[in-house]
Amino acid sequence: MERTREQTIETLLVSVNRLIRSALQATGHTTSTAVWRTLGILETEESLRLGELAKASRVSQPTMTRLVAGMTADGLVSRAVDPDDSRGQLIEITDAGRERLVAWRAALTSTVGPLFEDLTDDDWDILHEASALIAARTRTETTA
Repeated sequence: MERTREQTIETLLVSVNRLIRSALQATGHTTSTAVWRTLGILETEESLRLGELAKASRVSQPTMTRLVAGMTADGLVSRAVDPDDSRGQLIEITDAGRERLVAWRAALTSTVGPLFEDLTDDDWDILHEASALIAARTRTETTA
C-alpha cells in the first residue's frame, strides 16, 4: 500500500504522542506537562513576556501566571524587568530549570529506550536521520 505524505506525517504525530504519553506514565513524574512544555519553550526562546509565553504554551494568561508563580517558587524560572517596557516582565529559564529539564528528558529517554533495543544498525541509522530531519524542521537542538 502506498502511503501519502499526509499519512506519513499523521502516523509520525500519533506515534510520537503515544510514545511520549507512555514514557510520561512510566516515569511516574507528577510534574505537570505544562511545566516541561514551558521550560522547553524558554530553553529555545531564552526569555519571553508572560503573554507570549502563554500563547506559545497554548494556555490562557491567567493559567500561565499561576504556572510561572509555581515555577518561580521552585527556582525553575526567573522574572526580569523587560528592558523595552519597564511595565512588563521577561520570564527566563534558570540553571536549575535547565538541569531539571535535562533530567526529565533523560528519564523519558531511559524509559523509552527498551522499546528500541532490538533495532538493527540500519534501523538506528534511519531513526538518526529522521530525528535530525525533524529536529531541523522544528528548531530542536540535537544532542551528540
